[in-house]
Amino acid sequence: MAVVTPRVFVSHLSGVAVFDPNGDQVGRVRDLVAMLRTKGSGTGAGGERQVGRPPRLLGLVVEVVSRRRIFLPMTRVTGVESGQVITTGVVNMRRFEQRASETLVLGELLDRRVRLVETGEEVTVLDIGITQLPARRDWEIDKVFVRKGRGGALRRKGEVLTVEWSAVTGFSLEEHGQGAENLLATFEQLRPADLAGVLHHLSAKRRAEVAAALDDDRLADVLEELPEDDQVEILGKLKEERAADVLEAMDPDDAADLLSELPEEEKERLLALMRPEEAADVRRLMAYEERTAGGLMTTEPIVLRPDATVAYALARVRDPDLSPALAAQVYVCRPPDETPTGKFLGLVHFQRLLRDPPFTLVSSIADTDLPPLPPDTPLPDVTRYLATYNLVSAPVVDESGALLGAVTVDDVLDHLLPDDWRETEMHGAPEAGGDA
Repeated sequence: MAVVTPRVFVSHLSGVAVFDPNGDQVGRVRDLVAMLRTKGSGTGAGGERQVGRPPRLLGLVVEVVSRRRIFLPMTRVTGVESGQVITTGVVNMRRFEQRASETLVLGELLDRRVRLVETGEEVTVLDIGITQLPARRDWEIDKVFVRKGRGGALRRKGEVLTVEWSAVTGFSLEEHGQGAENLLATFEQLRPADLAGVLHHLSAKRRAEVAAALDDDRLADVLEELPEDDQVEILGKLKEERAADVLEAMDPDDAADLLSELPEEEKERLLALMRPEEAADVRRLMAYEERTAGGLMTTEPIVLRPDATVAYALARVRDPDLSPALAAQVYVCRPPDETPTGKFLGLVHFQRLLRDPPFTLVSSIADTDLPPLPPDTPLPDVTRYLATYNLVSAPVVDESGALLGAVTVDDVLDHLLPDDWRETEMHGAPEAGGDA
């Protein structure tokens, strides 16, 4: 009787949990590493010749609890089933570094344009099938799921088919303008911070291609989670009109921080392309020293007039686009109710809103005794203020008593941590199932 070997399509492995034999989670799959067995010369339509067996799958790139990415050899994988990967108990926790001869299956092969050997017709790679060799722990790429034509947003209805690896050619050729639609589909459920981790570990070429494929709001969220070098690199590869749109979608304080890293001429060009009201907020933030309350604050807290009701305040707090820190409290001010406001009267914490009847006026329950922060308050004093009053955000008020914005605890932490904290794993975090 023929031996049936398991086959898995790699898109189904993205984000899958990896467990050791005891059932403890080691991490999650972020990519797969393969070695393409191709030669640069040949007579194929794509200019390369497939040789020998299909590409061997070397292992998995696994993101462990500390956000470090490690390499897990396929010889250590004992099972790929039911939406999980089972590995042996010994895992090398050394950081993964891609070698020149290695290819990332998700990051580099999906969305590639290759050609069918038989007809020379161009196809787009939608997915890759891997299979385990009989009676061995080795895995190899054996199938390619493709769509005919060049693909793209206007050509998604082309014929799709699954072919043998040997039936396509062109994987080893350098490609410019590679799409990212199918790669992004595998990471659709990732939080912005996790997707930022994916982008950070891609090549500069793929990083730019993925950024180009993201919509403005999603890219803005991801940019806010990336190291400054990556932010500047990605923004610099966008057309200026789109770069301005993405900056508008970012939180004003994050947009101000990013623009401050750019040359003066480029910064002014982008500000000129932004909507005047958005640019005004960013310019106002850039006028303050970086490590002060004014430089840390956001200009978009929830501002309510004195005659607003608790019901209206709760409706504002429910806005899904608000961060938890900004939704934690509302600020009561005289008109205008956009920063800079009229006189700041006080604040109401979310918990207090839940305790009072819906018809209650927010002015009657506002905390008026809490001293606000001047915009020139240095970072250490801002930190002490939040700790002293057990707050996750704090009002920033100018000399005339107008609310300028609010400092949130996440922005304070960004500036308290080392400059490269986004690029390094958390120290002291437990490592499951591994050796040093």
